[in-house]
Amino acid sequence: MRPFEDPAISAAFDALPQDTRTGVLKLRELIFETAQELPKALPLQEALRWGQPAYLAPKGSTIRLGGHKSARFALFVHCQSRLMCEFTSAFPGEDRIDGNRAILFDSPDQIDETRHGWLIARALTYHL
Repeated sequence: MRPFEDPAISAAFDALPQDTRTGVLKLRELIFETAQELPKALPLQEALRWGQPAYLAPKGSTIRLGGHKSARFALFVHCQSRLMCEFTSAFPGEDRIDGNRAILFDSPDQIDETRHGWLIARALTYHL
């Protein structure tokens, strides 16, 4: 697991229920791995937004991770972007989606590195 640079972010992960924490930590690793493959997504900043871990790239759109009322955890993108529309067009019916803002997960096993990595890459380079 990648170490946390900010104790407040580590505390935010620690405050999550175990089943949520396991899933969002797996998504966190996928975000950092994806960013390493995209030089224009670096430096990647990890911060807290609305109390949730958030990932910001210089020319990207913010990605947030956290719990969700309809799932154990979720990957959130900016609701006014076209990211979810593009994702659902590229991968129709593959995931549970919350409108134009989130992919919902009930298990870390549902995370697909190719499909969800595609969305993460698009978010990290959204404004290029």
